Amino acid sequence: MKKILIIEDDQLVANIYRNKFTVENYEVEIALDGESGLEMVNSFQPDLAILDLMLPKVTGLDLLKKIRAQESTKNLPVIVFSNTYLSNMVQEAWKAGATKCLSKANCTPKQVIEVVRSLANSAVAASASGTHPTTPHATNAASHGANTTRPVSIAAETDDDATFQSDLRHSFLESMPASLAAARAHLQSIAKSHDEEHRVKFLQELYRAIHTLTANAGIAGVVQIAQMADALEALVKELYEKPKSINASTLRTVALAIDFLGKLFEQIPPQETPNAAPAPRFNILVVDDEAISRRAVTYALEKARLPCIAVENPEAALGMLGENIYDLVFLDVDMPGMNGFELCTKLRALARNKTTPVVFVTSLTDFESRANSTMSGGNDLIAKPFLFMELAVKALVYVLRGRLAQAAAVKAATSAPTPALRML
Repeated sequence: MKKILIIEDDQLVANIYRNKFTVENYEVEIALDGESGLEMVNSFQPDLAILDLMLPKVTGLDLLKKIRAQESTKNLPVIVFSNTYLSNMVQEAWKAGATKCLSKANCTPKQVIEVVRSLANSAVAASASGTHPTTPHATNAASHGANTTRPVSIAAETDDDATFQSDLRHSFLESMPASLAAARAHLQSIAKSHDEEHRVKFLQELYRAIHTLTANAGIAGVVQIAQMADALEALVKELYEKPKSINASTLRTVALAIDFLGKLFEQIPPQETPNAAPAPRFNILVVDDEAISRRAVTYALEKARLPCIAVENPEAALGMLGENIYDLVFLDVDMPGMNGFELCTKLRALARNKTTPVVFVTSLTDFESRANSTMSGGNDLIAKPFLFMELAVKALVYVLRGRLAQAAAVKAATSAPTPALRML
């Protein structure tokens, strides 16, 4: 019987994977932190390890390096779970010797089992041919160089798989209100605290709550919530590591994202099919006369996988807004010829973009500027200098919220009775 070691500090997630792998006739053990994980790698001697990079005591990345440094485990297949948006950490995992990197937000237990089977079959084939499995250092650096997390192909779903996934989904949706309440409570504690040490403590608690929410949503196949929580988790982790970046702007963005997760929960379809629909394409416009600022905004959007069009001339931008429909517009305030407030007022008079969300990106964060942003028709404001993940999270909230509203409007229109039926 093949042996699997799951190194995961979320007991619920670990138990779900253990139960699923046990049904598949694997012998499974769990380690809840990196320190005990290393001990069990040596005592349990697994055939494969599943490793979360976010671990207490010893981080997943450090643990992976220790595994590769030991002669007895240097070729042990290790599947790494990470955050989609923490690309630097994923790259470090590849370099440290990860056999496969998967995103918690995008993988169900069935998909993970398919990866495990594939790795097991590769090991059997290597053994039969008298060769050793290829060392992760050699294969991943070459074949996955710039790769982060990849979707995995899955076999046809059985009735048992469908029932299992449905049960996971039901359990997740039942727990979601409590998870949101906990996240809001942690955020309030952060906002009220003026002591950096206490803020870091509350940030760590918020990070753990969002990290767990991301994992549970991914396991349950609740795709939109998993993807939004995945981005928020990356932002909160950055705030936890850089507490001096906490300000009114970053806290507003976190609060906005948590509230939107609640909205997703309220409107999510009762029987959403995981990964069934292609990712939607969005049309985003960035207007800023400074090249460095434009590049910073476009880079942040790229981190969220949101392509955009960036222009420096507000007059040219107004012409584009008159001819095209955009899902989101980012505006600088201080621009020559026409400032951002004036441009926003004019775009609100255009039929194509009169309701398009507008976010000002500016160093002007005083009360008067915030009032002007609202009076000109702006929806939000983000302060320069900003964290890339802060802008990415804010952008995701606005574009996904817009598509959610469009879907609701279409549903309402198609389900409305015709005049003749109303007369009956």
